[in-house]
Amino acid sequence: MIDLENLPHLPGCYLFKDEEGVVLYVGKAKDLKKRVSSYFQKRDHDPKTASLVQAARGLDFIVTNTEVEAFLLENTLIKKHWPRYNILLKDSKRYACIHLTGEKFPRIRIARKNTGEGEFFGPFVSAKERDYIFEVVRKTFQLRTCKKMPSRACLRYHIGACSGPCIGSISTEGYREKVKKATSVLKGNIRELIESMETDMKEMAAKQMFEQAMELRDEIAALEYLQEKQNMERQKKHDEDILNYIVRDNTVYLMLFKVYKGTLEDKQDFVFAFGEDFLEEFLVQYYSENDPPEELIVPEPLDDSLVEFLAHVKGKKVRVTVPKQGEKKELLDLVLKNVEIGFFGDRKKLEALQSKLSLPKLPNVIECFDISHLSGTATVGSMVQFRGGRPDKHNYRRFKIEGVEGIDDFASIAEVVRRRYSRLLEDRHELPDLIIIDGGKGQLSSAFQELRKLRVRVPIISIAKREEEIYVPGLKSPLPIKRDEKASLFVQEIRDEAHRFAITYNRLLRQKSLIQK
Repeated sequence: MIDLENLPHLPGCYLFKDEEGVVLYVGKAKDLKKRVSSYFQKRDHDPKTASLVQAARGLDFIVTNTEVEAFLLENTLIKKHWPRYNILLKDSKRYACIHLTGEKFPRIRIARKNTGEGEFFGPFVSAKERDYIFEVVRKTFQLRTCKKMPSRACLRYHIGACSGPCIGSISTEGYREKVKKATSVLKGNIRELIESMETDMKEMAAKQMFEQAMELRDEIAALEYLQEKQNMERQKKHDEDILNYIVRDNTVYLMLFKVYKGTLEDKQDFVFAFGEDFLEEFLVQYYSENDPPEELIVPEPLDDSLVEFLAHVKGKKVRVTVPKQGEKKELLDLVLKNVEIGFFGDRKKLEALQSKLSLPKLPNVIECFDISHLSGTATVGSMVQFRGGRPDKHNYRRFKIEGVEGIDDFASIAEVVRRRYSRLLEDRHELPDLIIIDGGKGQLSSAFQELRKLRVRVPIISIAKREEEIYVPGLKSPLPIKRDEKASLFVQEIRDEAHRFAITYNRLLRQKSLIQK
């Protein structure tokens, strides 16, 4: 179910997904709300876009600080998910870099892939900016570009564009010094280099080495102009995870950004109940199953034993950073912005549902049940849990129906409801704020009777397919909620997820049955 109201008027990337959660299309936007809304407002789409809109069942988005960051993230997400509705260029894995080769006299070149000896700089967002930087660095430091050094001077040497290492016009040490300066520029250390060169220029002028001083003056002028126009990704040689969260109503809303070599590639979000040591518990569970980064950026200090645990899992030291200012603090704030926009837009759905159902409190924890079978065989039940308006997949449950023969959805629903809540009562776990049943009045009645037997007092509703009518116990007619209202759309979203989860389990059992035969 796609909810457009929660989209912000901010730059970022959006991901259309199918009913299985597979990414169909990745796009970027200067204004996420306007761009995504346009898909559903226009009626004269081209065939490809019309097919995408028809196939899309879910939407995710990541907010960025600038439109340029959205460009970078879009490219990365496309290469990660390979969505079938995006244009996929086999020879364009990433934006191009500038490469200083590892030869005795390194040459400077444009590289599409970061493979081979030497150093790579970038990738660059804009081909125009990349080419400009390439030309300035090449001309300023007179670096060679030839694949194979010629035996005699070429035209580039004669016009002053190359220092001529091929004919011994410059020593190995002299050429290495030029490469060192070029490397410093490409790493972004332009100001430091300019200051050093200005000192050298003054010394040469004082010694009346005017020709060399003029060469340095021209190089400095080119670098100062380059400093204003340079525009590439952050240079990092290690991976980072950036984590931030908000605690509200005894619930933790947490996001984790994955940054690889300076490029934001993905985000993951989590919702779980608040506990005193929730951050430590989360980090232990998450990094027991995922490789820790070389640097973890978090909003608060971690216990030394937890840092040691991360290092043990990683096999080497993990740097934990709690930034107070600068670039890393900006990244931490960006994650927090995504938490606020991504999660608390969902609160509106909860408030709408509470209002329409006249619930005593906000339905922060919702559980929904569905039954799936194939002509009465491999009957299964599914239960999905939404917490804070989002799927909490850690608390999904599936049931193999044991006490029902043939096709009997009423009895099957009764069985899974009985098994679920008798177990919660036995273990003294929290009960949900709302229960949803996929089906009409019959399924609702069966589930409600089981709750009464267990003395479970939790609001329960059902949603019938086709007309998407919502029923409550004791009323013959459905509630007066239109199918396109926010509350109904939210219930449909939850029901669709329960249906998807049930079908997945049903298919799994059928596959196992075929293998056994």
